[in-house]
Order: sequence, then structure tokens, then C-alpha cells
Amino acid sequence: MSVAGVENRGARPGAAQLALMVSAFCWGCSWWPYRQLEALGLHPLWATCFVFGLASIGLTLRRRGAWRELLSQPALLAMALASGLSAAAFNWAVTIGDVVRVVLMFYLMPVWSLLLARWLLGERFGPRALPRLAAALAGVAIVLRPEGGGWPLPATPAELLGLVGGFAYALASVLMRREAARSVTARALAVMGGSTLAAAALALAFQVPLPPGFDPIWLGGVVALTLVFLLSNVAYQYGVVRLPAAVSSLVMLTEVLFASGSAMLLGAGDFSLRVAAGAALILGAGLVRSR
Repeated sequence: MSVAGVENRGARPGAAQLALMVSAFCWGCSWWPYRQLEALGLHPLWATCFVFGLASIGLTLRRRGAWRELLSQPALLAMALASGLSAAAFNWAVTIGDVVRVVLMFYLMPVWSLLLARWLLGERFGPRALPRLAAALAGVAIVLRPEGGGWPLPATPAELLGLVGGFAYALASVLMRREAARSVTARALAVMGGSTLAAAALALAFQVPLPPGFDPIWLGGVVALTLVFLLSNVAYQYGVVRLPAAVSSLVMLTEVLFASGSAMLLGAGDFSLRVAAGAALILGAGLVRSR
């Protein structure tokens, strides 16, 4: 069943795929500016709150009626919660942990997407999906298995946050496809507003350090990052509602390449042989699913 049929007519697949790659690049390389802001004393949760808060204000000024549409639709509110948890968890994780491992945990997302689409959209999957699920889970087990043996469980808070963020992202994506008939501004506001509230709630719940005093340097960084994420969100929404879910998943896998490549170049991630083997299984499952 196509939830994006309203917007698929006349769409150019090449433009939609390019838009998703722009979004993947923004998210894949976002770890670097968040680490720079943390070096200035701004915790990634507060940075997320400010970045998405500014974006929410901009969207509100653009179309004030979007809040009414958002608050009247339970599915959009659920999407806001899922999007917020995903953004907060991912941004926190890539700031404090090994970027490569965090992104691989996050990209167990195709497994969650398959299961959630079956539950929420009624999309069926045949017996061929089971080997893909097994391959992705095996890849995660290889990455997480301790060197000395033991259960393949997240060893660091960053890895756990990566898993949580990936599940929440998959849920938000499925809900976004289901609500494709809603206005772009309302959907974007759900993502931005939900991320603002989720980041603030987590910052208060975990009692992270409060933001530092006013500094034009970190404020400028927040404004610049806000513009980047607005571009990313518009590009993502343009692409995801115009392409089949399988194609969207394939294109968004490029985020792993952008994140891993930038992390290794800048010394923020380790790509050992074991991690490479796990990555091959995780990404391979995503690629086969997309085919």
C-alpha cells in the first residue's frame, strides 16, 4: 500500500534520491559540529534543544496554523515523540562515543522499519525477510561482542543510545509515510518541536550541565546548525514521500558512509576488522531489503 501516492505524481526519482543523500550527508557529518559545541561547554542535549527550538520558531513564523494541525493529529504527536527521541539520542551518542559503532547501532533501523511497517502500515514481508533480519542481528552481535567473549550487549551508553535512536527513527519514518497527506510544515514541526522537547526533557532528567553563559561563538554555531537541519529535514521529507520505502532505505544507508568516512578521517571512530565484518552484514541486509 502506498502512503505517499498523493505526492508521488509527477515526482522525479533522481531529485528525490539526491534530496535524501543531502539529508544523509547532513546527519552523517553532524557529529563534528556537536563535538565543537560541547568543547565550548554546550552539552549535546542542550545544543539539540536550541537548534531544533530555533527551527521550530522559524516554522511557526512561516505557517502558524501548523501547530493546530499538529496538535489535532495523534499520529503527528506520536511522530513528534519518536523524532525527538531519535534526534536527542543520536546527537548525544555521536558526541560521547565512537562514531562508527554508534552509527552501526543506529542503522539496525531497517530491521525495526520492516517490523513497524508490518504493524502500522500493514505491509507484508515474506520468508525472504527472515535471513535479512538474521544477518543484520548477526552483524550487531559481531560489533557488540566483547573481545574476551560474553553476551553481545551495548558496552557503552553511546551504543545503547544508538540502538534507541535507530528504533525511534524507524518509528518516525513509518509514521511520516502514513501521514504523507499532512502538510509538509506540520510534519516538519512535529520533527523539530518533538526534538526540542525531548532533548530538554532528557537534559533535565539526567541533570546534564546547564548551558554556559552567552557566547556569540557557540550561539553562531547553533544558528548555523539550525539552518543545516532545516535543509536536511526539508530534503528528507521531499525524498521519503516520493520514493518507495525500499529505495529510501537504500539511499539513506549513505549516511553510514558519510559518518564513518568523516569519523575515520578526523580520528573519531575505529574501523577494525571485526567492526568491518559486522558492518558488512548490517549494511548488506539493508541493501538486499532495498533490492
